[in-house]
Amino acid sequence: MHEAAFPSAADAAIVGAGVCGLAIGWRLAQRGLKVAIFERERAGAGASHAATGMLAAAAEVEPGEDDLLPLLLESQRLWPTFRDEVEAASGRSIDYRADGVLVVALGREEVERLRFRFDLQQRLGLATEWLGGGEARRREPGLRPAVSAAISCPGDHQVEARLLVAALAKAFVAAGGILLENCSAERLETAGGRVAGVVTGQGTCRAATVVLAAGAWSAALPGLPAEAVLPVRPLKGQSLALRMPVGAPTLGRMVWTEQVYLAPKSDGRLIVGATVEEKGFDDSLTAGGVYALLDGARRALPGIEELAIDEIWCGFRPSSRDDAPILGETALPGLVVATGHHRNGILLAPVTAQAIADLVLDGAMRGPAAHFTAARFAPAPRAEAAE
Repeated sequence: MHEAAFPSAADAAIVGAGVCGLAIGWRLAQRGLKVAIFERERAGAGASHAATGMLAAAAEVEPGEDDLLPLLLESQRLWPTFRDEVEAASGRSIDYRADGVLVVALGREEVERLRFRFDLQQRLGLATEWLGGGEARRREPGLRPAVSAAISCPGDHQVEARLLVAALAKAFVAAGGILLENCSAERLETAGGRVAGVVTGQGTCRAATVVLAAGAWSAALPGLPAEAVLPVRPLKGQSLALRMPVGAPTLGRMVWTEQVYLAPKSDGRLIVGATVEEKGFDDSLTAGGVYALLDGARRALPGIEELAIDEIWCGFRPSSRDDAPILGETALPGLVVATGHHRNGILLAPVTAQAIADLVLDGAMRGPAAHFTAARFAPAPRAEAAE
């Protein structure tokens, strides 16, 4: 991608060129705004590069996520159209796979916990199906005989996150957007109590709206007033990719166990992920992390023992205090945020882009996104002291 000239001014400046930042920028540029995105590395080099690309609202649902689920399902509903638009605008495939997900149990104790998960899905109205071990192994013959039950989640799909980044970047630039890679946002510029732009290593870009979409780094932008600092932290995840035999994939669809998930890709890779570690920004790849991934995969899919290791990497999920995204306005006028997506950044990209574009252009977010503003973290008003 050619290097863009630095803009001295824009209608909207976006900090962060991950999937969400690029999707927001593309939607704003499509609607006629002059948009500049500033990325400290290459586009998608952070959590988006590390992501597996799961669109798994049903498989991932957890107790206590009743408020989050409508947002996940709305974005999942938007994904097929979003896919078509991105691929058409960029001329690139994003390897969208609609194979579904199997969530499997190994042994009696896991079956009981899997049944609890299935009951939760059914109470929430999700379209999932209970399978016996024999049916699970019929659908995926490579599974170990110890797989004794499974949940089929046919509406859960996947994309290749790295292809998605490349496609979004191309679509954004084709729509007139300005993408500045290797250009760090060094400070938020304010004037008169509101946002005035972004100071970077290459100069200052004036903008009445700044969208902060810097993932796990979103809380660290200098110039943020104390009341606009976000409760976002990095949650480390190590993953690896194995190389499946050409023409004879070891697995045909995503499989989840209690320890790992396994995601086959059309280029022959089988992604195994991901650890969950509170390690700050420690990006070391550890023997313990790799062992846990391989051991967890082998318990369900013994055929992996002969597969070559293709790649090992780690990334940092941007996690908020309640593991839900932070979207919309902040205490600083003109500063808009789209961060804290935790493990759902790829899934939530379409609804995030739509919500932020609606806010910037129409003045309000609509639908379930409106419930996920930073205001939910504001301290509760103190009760008046008794007389």
